[in-house]
Amino acid sequence: MTAATLSVENLETHFFTKAGVLKAVNDVSFEVRQGKILGLVGESGSGKSVTGFSIMGLVDPPGRIVGGRVRFKGQDIVGMPEDQIRKLRGNRIAMIFQDPMMTLNPVLKVETQMIEAVQAHDSVDRKTAWTRARDALGQVGIPSPEERLAAYPHQFSGGMRQRVAIAIALLNKPDLIVADEPTTALDVTIQGQILYEVQKLARETRTALIWITHDLSVVASLADEICVMYAGRIVERGSVDEVLDRPAHPYTAGLIGSVPSRNEKGKPLVQIPGVMPSMLNLPSGCAFRLRCSHADATCCDEPKPRGHLRQVRCCHPLAEIA
Repeated sequence: MTAATLSVENLETHFFTKAGVLKAVNDVSFEVRQGKILGLVGESGSGKSVTGFSIMGLVDPPGRIVGGRVRFKGQDIVGMPEDQIRKLRGNRIAMIFQDPMMTLNPVLKVETQMIEAVQAHDSVDRKTAWTRARDALGQVGIPSPEERLAAYPHQFSGGMRQRVAIAIALLNKPDLIVADEPTTALDVTIQGQILYEVQKLARETRTALIWITHDLSVVASLADEICVMYAGRIVERGSVDEVLDRPAHPYTAGLIGSVPSRNEKGKPLVQIPGVMPSMLNLPSGCAFRLRCSHADATCCDEPKPRGHLRQVRCCHPLAEIA
C-alpha cells in the first residue's frame, strides 16, 4: 500500500472569541492516498470547511491550530514558515473555494491571473503558460477558451467563474486538492462534467482529493472514502459503499434517511430532530445525544472511536464495527 499523500492526526483548530472558545475542529484524524478521493460530509457549521482551511494553513485570527499534525508527504506543515508553505500552496497543494471570488482578482484579466499562477511555480515562458491556461479552461468545459482568457471575472456568470477557479487549481497538477463545495453554484449538467473531470484527474495524475460537501449524492458518485463530521468531530469513517449502505452512526443514518429520493411516495420526509448545538456550548459526552433516539446515560461520557479502517464514534453503533 502506498504512503498517504496527506495524513491528518488529532487536528484541533479553535477560535478564541469574546464569548468563549469555539472548538471548530476537535480531534480530527484521517488520511488520503494518491489517486483517491475522500468525501468530507456534514451539515453547515460542522467544521468541515475549517478543516480544509487548516490543511491549507489559511486559518486567520482569532482562530488557530492548537493541536495535532497535518503531514503532507510525511512532512508536518503545521507551523511551517509562511514562505515555505506558500511554495506548496497553489503548486503541490491547491484549494477550490466555494466562492470563486476568493480565487479571482476582479481587476485583472483571467489570462493574467492564470499565467501568473503557472509562472509563480514553474519556469516556463509566457506562451507555454498561456497554452496551459487555455487547455485548463477547456478541461472544465468553458467554450471558446482563447476568447474567455481575455475577459475579466465580472464578464463571467457565477457558474463560469467557479469553473475558472477550478481550472486554476488544476493548472500545476498538484498532488493534493482540497475542494470546498465547488459545484454548489453549478447546474446539474456542468456539475456532472466537473465531477467526471476530477475523477479522471485523480486516476490519471494520482492526485489526492478531499471533497467537502453536504450533498451525499455527490459523494456517492465521486468518492472512495467518506468522513462524516458533526460538531467538530468525525463521527464515522469508512469506504463510501460501507458507510452509505450500512451506516453505523445514528447521525449518518439520519443524513441518509433525509435524502428525498429515499422516501416512499406520499410519506413525509424523514428529519433529524432539533438542531446542532452551539459550538461554544456543546453538551457533555456525545454532542449528538440530545437529538438521538438511541441515547442513554452512557452517552453522557465522551464516546471513543471504534474500529480501524471502518471507524465510528458512538456508544450504540447501528452496525458492527471490526
